[in-house]
Amino acid sequence: MRDYSRMTCALDRALSAHELTSSEFEVLEQLERARAHEADGGGKVRMADLAEHVHLSQSALSRLVARLEKDGLATRSMCQSDRRSVFTAITDEGRQRYDAARPTQRAVLRAESAECEMREYLCSDE
Repeated sequence: MRDYSRMTCALDRALSAHELTSSEFEVLEQLERARAHEADGGGKVRMADLAEHVHLSQSALSRLVARLEKDGLATRSMCQSDRRSVFTAITDEGRQRYDAARPTQRAVLRAESAECEMREYLCSDE
């Protein structure tokens, strides 16, 4: 658990250069993946499905997506067939921010993973 907290803190510090938190980056990543897999490029994702993928409560995700929407990085829309469902999608600006932040996020993950492996090696009984 300590490694997860350390990695999250490192990600938040590094991603702040892109004006993102690690949670915001994760949501943008899921929205970009959905967009890339849609034939029409729309990539709308139901908020309930997104919450499961990013391991956030519905209310926490709703607040996070509201911030992304305010910053022009995502949009929300009502499902026409089920007025209870809300969809979200990444905007062009969101894609640009995600694309700019992705190398930073990957570099932090590589560095933190290597550090975790080194700690495990140094602490092993062998």
